[in-house]
Amino acid sequence: MANIKIAVTNASTVVTSSAEVAKVIAALQKQVSRDFAPIWGIDADLRVVPAGTKPASGEWWLVILDDSDQAGALGYHDVTDQGLPIGKVFAKTDATYGEKWSCTAAHELIEMLVDPNINLTVFDESSAGGRLYAYEACDACEAEKFGYKIDGVLVSDFVFPSWFESFRKSGQFDFMKKISKPLQLLSGGYIGVYDVRNGSGWTQVTADRTNFRSRAPVGSRRERRSIQMDQRIVSTAYQKK
Repeated sequence: MANIKIAVTNASTVVTSSAEVAKVIAALQKQVSRDFAPIWGIDADLRVVPAGTKPASGEWWLVILDDSDQAGALGYHDVTDQGLPIGKVFAKTDATYGEKWSCTAAHELIEMLVDPNINLTVFDESSAGGRLYAYEACDACEAEKFGYKIDGVLVSDFVFPSWFESFRKSGQFDFMKKISKPLQLLSGGYIGVYDVRNGSGWTQVTADRTNFRSRAPVGSRRERRSIQMDQRIVSTAYQKK
């Protein structure tokens, strides 16, 4: 049994089938324990909380909701008032943009496990100068076309720790083997970056290396998945992403 326990609560009006929820959570459990944990050394036990009951003390939360409480976001992870990690998945917003809530859930779950307090970064000192990269494990490869299915359920691709190690010249950098070098962003992906040289604050860098300090184009995956980087470093995949 894993040390981390995660309670999944369905409060969405568009995800009405308990069988669907159970199927998705079973796929997420398999992804975490079979695919993610051997690479990252982090495992978790997921359970669906019956309607009308509350998560147990000390359990992390993964909540399925309808509409985003952050403009345009498909999902994000945060910390509750009690100091426990929480991942939010906005199933109705996902459906509006033709996205699978299961992929959003996988994205937020993995990133919550990697950086539960949303405060980790990696420093890269290169010819471009020193930069801090947000320690987000799915943003670089978040587009659903790079995901994969487990028992018919679409889940998100995720990067390996090696993705953050700029000195590496070869190796595997993401689970689906789509990324060929450290810090590479696939089409539809992005990452939060802080330029240490000028202290201009957090920006989001996209696959075409465009820097954004303001909202991305309305309706884009990056815009739909992200939360303002100046507020907190969270998953955009949710900025649609």
